[in-house]
Amino acid sequence: MKKEFLQQFYKKSHAEKLHALYEAEVISQKTYEYLESRSIHLEPSVADHMIENYLTNFEIPLGVALNYVINGQEYVLPMVTEEPSVIAAASHAGKIISQSGGFHTTFPKRLVVGQLAFFDVKDSAAASQVLMQHTEEIIQLANASHPSIVSRGGGAREVKVRILPADKTFATPELLVMHLHVDTLEAMGANIVNTMMEGIKIYVQQLIGAEALMGILSNYATEALVTATCTISPEYLARGQYSGEWVRDAIVKAGQFAAVDPYRAVTHNKGIMNGVTALVLASGNDTRAVEAGAHAYASRSGQYRALSVWTTNDAGQLVGQLTLPLTLGTLGGTINSHPTVQLCYEILGHPTAKQLAELAVSLGLGQNLSALLALVTEGIQKGHMSLQANSLALSVGASPEEVPAVVSLLKKEAHLDTEAAKRILNIVRQTSQAQRPHHTL
Repeated sequence: MKKEFLQQFYKKSHAEKLHALYEAEVISQKTYEYLESRSIHLEPSVADHMIENYLTNFEIPLGVALNYVINGQEYVLPMVTEEPSVIAAASHAGKIISQSGGFHTTFPKRLVVGQLAFFDVKDSAAASQVLMQHTEEIIQLANASHPSIVSRGGGAREVKVRILPADKTFATPELLVMHLHVDTLEAMGANIVNTMMEGIKIYVQQLIGAEALMGILSNYATEALVTATCTISPEYLARGQYSGEWVRDAIVKAGQFAAVDPYRAVTHNKGIMNGVTALVLASGNDTRAVEAGAHAYASRSGQYRALSVWTTNDAGQLVGQLTLPLTLGTLGGTINSHPTVQLCYEILGHPTAKQLAELAVSLGLGQNLSALLALVTEGIQKGHMSLQANSLALSVGASPEEVPAVVSLLKKEAHLDTEAAKRILNIVRQTSQAQRPHHTL
């Protein structure tokens, strides 16, 4: 990547942004020429096969976060989001962290979890032993039900059993739950795992003499935990009157606040997911599965807590860490059929499934840093102001030519709201009308 062409990217016009991505070798000449002449559209013939009762497309803006160095490699990260300032904040954090060495990730294993649930087991402890004694047979049968994934090097890897005790609060009896862990390679894996669970269901029922309620994958990807870390020197955190050391300590305290208070933790984690979900959506993956898994992981202690941890090391540097359960895919379904998703993969450099998860968790950590940095210094609203003003101007009917003048005046207002935007738009139009030349006969 020739990142020098991406300098001051946010100041460029739309045409200049496209050209900069081409010059930086983020997109090909063919893609550049296509985007220069037209927009990418999801054709009705394709969309009609993606969902039921298709009517039309609901568009959300696609942008890119810059300055991300992850495991020593530079990335431009596509983000699909409707929220103002998110991409600017992500890019700002990427620049700060890249100055201190970038992000580093660990991803020990990537296995998808499938479940068989049993309600009426006479002796759960004995049944559990039986299942563990027949692990090899269960794995072989699972792999036989989906030979194509096995031929490519994936497949079922291990079996685990959980006994869930009866719970008076929810009036539930004791449950026996068997887990099958599957390596789905580049696929997210839902269809693969569901096929395997159906394939072993009858055999497992016969082993323990009980009927399974269901066989289904779990989106709680505890066997695919990916972690991103960053280490930041205090001098890169200084803001105006705030020294880098002061900001560092304030960010650590903000992390502690979110660790113990669920009211703060929810908003803290929402900010993290601003980045993660935007990239997951851009990559054609299941945002609902990722969100649900992340929030379940935030609650693993029994209380909802912050997903990220911010500390100070012995050298006085700020250290950030974020771990998420992620089983993203790079093949199948929407990924193969959606033209804009294909563009996003080109921008990303066609990562593997593991690399894609590493990019997503890094982006989440960067997004979190930017939010905390704003909160403990000038406040979160300052960063939102420009784009909020733009949105307000458009919402009250300002034309593209009128927006700059409306935004300029809106920024001088004590409160940004619709009434102020309408009033200023009228002023701009009256001024424009007065400045037009008058012709006389």
